[in-house]
Amino acid sequence: MTSFSDSLFKKLWLTVTATILVTVLYSFLLSYLFYEKLYVDIVEKSLIEEGNRLAGDYSGGPLTNELKERIEWYNEKSESEVFLVSNPKELSACLPYAIDYSTLIGKEEREQLLNGEPVFKSGFEERFGRKILSVAIPLLDNSRLEGIIYLYVPLAKISELTVDFSFLWLIGGVTFIVIAAFLGFKMLHKLTRPLAAMKEAAERVSIGDYSARVDIQSKDEIGQLARAFNHMSESIQKEDEKKREFLADVSHELRTPISYIKGYSEALETGMITNSVEQQKYLKLINREAGRMVKIVADLLDLSRLDADEYKLVKSPFSLAQLIEDFIIKYGPALGEKKIALSLELDPDIIINGDEGRMEQIFQNLIDNSIRYTDCEGEICIRLSKHSYGCLLEIKDTGIGIPEEDIKNLTNRFYRVNKGRSRADGGTGLGLAIADKIVQLHEGKMEIVSKLGEGTTVKIYFPIVLI
Repeated sequence: MTSFSDSLFKKLWLTVTATILVTVLYSFLLSYLFYEKLYVDIVEKSLIEEGNRLAGDYSGGPLTNELKERIEWYNEKSESEVFLVSNPKELSACLPYAIDYSTLIGKEEREQLLNGEPVFKSGFEERFGRKILSVAIPLLDNSRLEGIIYLYVPLAKISELTVDFSFLWLIGGVTFIVIAAFLGFKMLHKLTRPLAAMKEAAERVSIGDYSARVDIQSKDEIGQLARAFNHMSESIQKEDEKKREFLADVSHELRTPISYIKGYSEALETGMITNSVEQQKYLKLINREAGRMVKIVADLLDLSRLDADEYKLVKSPFSLAQLIEDFIIKYGPALGEKKIALSLELDPDIIINGDEGRMEQIFQNLIDNSIRYTDCEGEICIRLSKHSYGCLLEIKDTGIGIPEEDIKNLTNRFYRVNKGRSRADGGTGLGLAIADKIVQLHEGKMEIVSKLGEGTTVKIYFPIVLI
């Protein structure tokens, strides 16, 4: 069973949920800080505007009682505390908490006041249990500091200002987290369901069940991965079926000659055959079947090398017509034995770049079939001509022909239209498969046209070397 930490779905869900939670908390903290800064800026601006309005009533000279009374009256009406002093040291007597004058208005602050600039001060006061924000507005007469209007206000705690805001934030944040976690759960479950299905299908494939497929429900990367998995599984299944069929065919093909060899050799060994003529006959049969086994094994080795891309061609330019003329000479006795007429129509100017030995292997497989399946006094015509593809080689016979439904399977391994006849004549059922592979290695293509009872034509197209 998969543990919690091993589940991709649970890891993604926890990651998404944690990200949402951190985002909500960060947003709350950020808005908290911004709100507090905004509040402090508003208070500072309000204090300096308030102080400047009061300072506007000062027309110069020593501070008058009328101005002091006006400031006192304003102090009673204002939410902030306002004092008017002629000497900064008098602030220690006006403020409702103990202060150090030197820290309140120092040398630098006094210079600011003499330059007509307000002085801001802030700090936490334990007596009020909160932060104090203050501003000193200078009253100047010809660059002489005649007095100071001092305003201060205890800043409200952000929790007091944002109690409703925080409560709504809490409710909204919790609701958002719950909804987002639920939707994330649903979304991730749907997202990872194909991955879980692929995991199960991969486990089935690993134990040999190649029929496993994944249901494709999307066109995104996961859907593409599912399609790739299905394609892989289908390919493995086909290859497995081919392998099973191939092994069955090989065992079937080898079983016949092996059984013949075993039966004939046992008959000779036990002395059942005493006649020398019969003994020679049996020895010929054993030799024929042994040769057949050698041919099957050699053809299988060629096919395995072709499938593994280990079949290396040694290519060079040569005249295809000359190769065919030289090669066909060795078939004279076989053609004469069946009184088969051979006609050649070869264009001597056609040059191809290929492996002469492998080309002969193609011709051998095709001409062997033509002679084998053409009755006595039949005809075989070999024609070589130029074509838009490059060149066209046609091997046409007047043999027994092939049923139309079998033509597409002729290049499959061990496929025979008439298996009984093929075995009697010594065929392995691999020749056309090998020929087709070699043609493809020469960048060519092979077509087979046939009509039952009338004969067969094999067409091979090759690229040519332009001179």
